[in-house]
Amino acid sequence: MHAPNRRATAVGAAALLLAGAAIAAVPSSASAANILTNPGFETGALSGWSCSGGTGSVVSTPVHGGSKALAGAVTASDNAKCAQTVAVQPNTTYTLSSWVRGNYVYLGVTGAGSTWTPSASDWKQLSVTFTTGAAQTSAEVYLNGWFGQGTYYADDVSLDGPGGNPADTQAPTAPTSLVATATAATQVSLSWGASSDNVGVTGYDVYRNGTLATTVTGTTATVTGLTASTAYTFTVKAHDAAGNASAASNSLAVTTPSGGGGTPGGFKQAAPYLYNGWGNPPSPTTVMNASGIKWFTLAFVLAQNGCNPTWDSQRPLLNGVDQQTINAVRAAGGDVVPSFGGWSGNKLGPNCADATALAGAYQKVIDAYQLKAIDIDIENTDEFENYTVQDRILGALKIVKQKNPGIRTIVTFGTAISGPTADGNRLIEQSKALGADIDVFTIMPFDFGNASTDMYAATVSAANGLKNKLKSVYGWDDATAYSHLGISGMNGLSDNNETTSIANWTAIRDWANTNHIARLAFWSVNRDRGCAGGGLQETCSGIAQSDWQFSTITAGFTG
Repeated sequence: MHAPNRRATAVGAAALLLAGAAIAAVPSSASAANILTNPGFETGALSGWSCSGGTGSVVSTPVHGGSKALAGAVTASDNAKCAQTVAVQPNTTYTLSSWVRGNYVYLGVTGAGSTWTPSASDWKQLSVTFTTGAAQTSAEVYLNGWFGQGTYYADDVSLDGPGGNPADTQAPTAPTSLVATATAATQVSLSWGASSDNVGVTGYDVYRNGTLATTVTGTTATVTGLTASTAYTFTVKAHDAAGNASAASNSLAVTTPSGGGGTPGGFKQAAPYLYNGWGNPPSPTTVMNASGIKWFTLAFVLAQNGCNPTWDSQRPLLNGVDQQTINAVRAAGGDVVPSFGGWSGNKLGPNCADATALAGAYQKVIDAYQLKAIDIDIENTDEFENYTVQDRILGALKIVKQKNPGIRTIVTFGTAISGPTADGNRLIEQSKALGADIDVFTIMPFDFGNASTDMYAATVSAANGLKNKLKSVYGWDDATAYSHLGISGMNGLSDNNETTSIANWTAIRDWANTNHIARLAFWSVNRDRGCAGGGLQETCSGIAQSDWQFSTITAGFTG
């Protein structure tokens, strides 16, 4: 807390210096006009703004005015500074203001003073007045939080005063030599030659298929949120402090790689659930040797003592049975996808204060096991039906993707036979609105409430409903939507006494291969043993089958 206090002292000193400068010259008055670009973030993007380390995002809640606001995802090493450079007139007084929420939120002008609030549980307006220098033609305004103090929010930012020098009508030269420096399934990194301008270039606008994707101050950018196996066209334009925009750079065509079923390095998401805390868990190597399965979704990471991730809220991440399982699977040539959440238990989503804290909890698990993917099993009223927690999870997964290039994020949730429920539809819509860049949306097509349900037909119907929703929200074609879709069934008897038979699951697997979906899983390997007529069991499927028969079928999923 001491650093913010020192910063407050520096702010006071800057204010005194600014007052002295005002005595030395008589400034002109600022007219009441907001000269910022995208001041309320209503474009739904960060156009006009540049945020450090990819920490900024546009959110739909909370907002002060309109329907959008800025969220700055502060971390222990990044204060989430979001800035905009604007054209101003020399020797002129301006007033900068913004509505903010959060702890230790700062509003300022580089080189000309700032203000801050130590705590704003609800929207609070900050304001700072400054006077430009005798030859000053641009000013950088900024917002930031403080290290480790959690996400801050800002909305309705205003810089009141006259615009820049109207005499400057010369546009910068066009950027040159636009190239792709790195290409992945969901992102492309770009670089280009710098533009020149009579008064200086203040930024570059990067366009994807003719639509503004991001604005940066340097000559490199990474465009995220792309789709595997998809063609894109990129161009870049430069702008100066007076708002002149340059001609476009050369046009660059890039096709993103497939990544293998929408996943990195050939990772095949044939990964049934294995649960060490329940149902006489089998040896993973026994199942692998008998069935050919290589991956497991390992359940469940929950919360202990607040926002601290542990297995089942009781088993440590390191040096316990779960790490032993991971070590054994990897030694046998496979790997695991830890699953966070589930139907019951003390979950991280409601226990972590915000998206940054939740992302930190996910990161502990990622770092503990050097993971390639994580699964968020979002269920029940505390997470799936709690929209605040839904958004917290999506925000956290966005941070995870930014901090762990190449990692794949999966969300798993319940469904109706026709496709996602209202809560599922909202989850998908928010994933797009918040830019969460989810790789795989997995439905759990069971517990429909009727023991006579045809589980093959119901599963295909639910999956196609999800496919259609993904197409509607993301604008994808059928193939792309299927490549972001997963199915996690329940082998044998479900909680509602529905029966997914060996024949059903084989047909579901074949349908999944035909449509090249991204993931096939089931609940659970613990139950992948026969006990015909035994009813719903933790240690067997309740139907006639060979041991590990569902795992063997699943191992034939090729994506």
